[in-house]
Amino acid sequence: MTTTRGLEGVVATTSSISSIVNDVLTYRGYNIDDLATNASFEEVIYLLWNDKLPNKTELDQFTAELAVNATIPKEIVDQMKAYPIDKVHPMAALRTAVSTLALYDEEADDMSEEANYRKAIRLQAKIPTVVTAFSRVREGKDPVEPKKDLSFAANFLYTLTGEIPEDVAVTAINKALVLHADHELNASTFTARVCVATLSDMYSGVTAAIGALKGPLHGGANERVMAMLSEIDSVDNVEPYLQNAFENKEKIMGFGHRVYKTGDPRAKHLREMSRKLTDLTGETKWYEMSTKMEEVVTNEKGLPPNVDFYSASVYHSLGIDHDLFTPLFAVSRVSGWIGHILEQYSNNRLIRPRAEYVGSTNQTYVSVENR
Repeated sequence: MTTTRGLEGVVATTSSISSIVNDVLTYRGYNIDDLATNASFEEVIYLLWNDKLPNKTELDQFTAELAVNATIPKEIVDQMKAYPIDKVHPMAALRTAVSTLALYDEEADDMSEEANYRKAIRLQAKIPTVVTAFSRVREGKDPVEPKKDLSFAANFLYTLTGEIPEDVAVTAINKALVLHADHELNASTFTARVCVATLSDMYSGVTAAIGALKGPLHGGANERVMAMLSEIDSVDNVEPYLQNAFENKEKIMGFGHRVYKTGDPRAKHLREMSRKLTDLTGETKWYEMSTKMEEVVTNEKGLPPNVDFYSASVYHSLGIDHDLFTPLFAVSRVSGWIGHILEQYSNNRLIRPRAEYVGSTNQTYVSVENR
């Protein structure tokens, strides 16, 4: 057997959902630049699940189904109120709530194709409401009921703040959702596919994926980027901070990528959105620090920024709490997880790799009295 740490470069399956070839990311053959510039997130969800962009009638129906299913059970909110609010990270709350949602879905264990698609709609619609409800509950506020006439991106901001968002904020969130929707066989997607390959249910697959996304080397990186920027605090401190990090061989969050060699194609879209939003808020230092960091790290280490780096200042400029950055990632990525789950179900084989044993050999049992 040949072993590869982290399965780097190992092709584990075939998929028609997304691809990364020569540092170009596509969803179902559509370049991410094209989709980020032109598509609504609702269109992208439909594309990932159905292998085509919807026509007007299909999009209207799909959008309406998402809106109708966005409300979460009162029992989920009551459960959130019982969490130790001052100790619970929103990703842990999301993981628990999504698992609990299955208890209130009569079709949770119905594995028919039709039931799985209906569950997909419900999960996609409810996860942003779970995130925003928890955010409000921990602030001592009541959750906000989603509006059926708002877009997916607008509803996220509306249920978070209770106010109809401005167009620039909706555009920023929609773009971020499109950019984060899928990314080939990343850690959380692979986790979801491994889980449902046992023919476990969709809720289990998504819950498992959330657990993988929670880690700082995956979805948690954007929160760590904002903590780093907050610590640096000014453009003048960027170079001393980085030089100290280089000398101590510390990881600079938001730079480099296992797959991309010449740069993450998603980063430039959020870079421009960061520039616009920090200019609007009058807090240009976040963008200025970020571009200075990009210059230094790229020049000295050859590591360009990834999608996490500029998403941090975008979300901060929108007034989103830093520990909600990763849950917002999940709000988007669940579309990709579900696409992969549906694909796994359609042509399933249990995912069961081998491990090369490197432990002790020829051991003989010795009774406890003689050890």
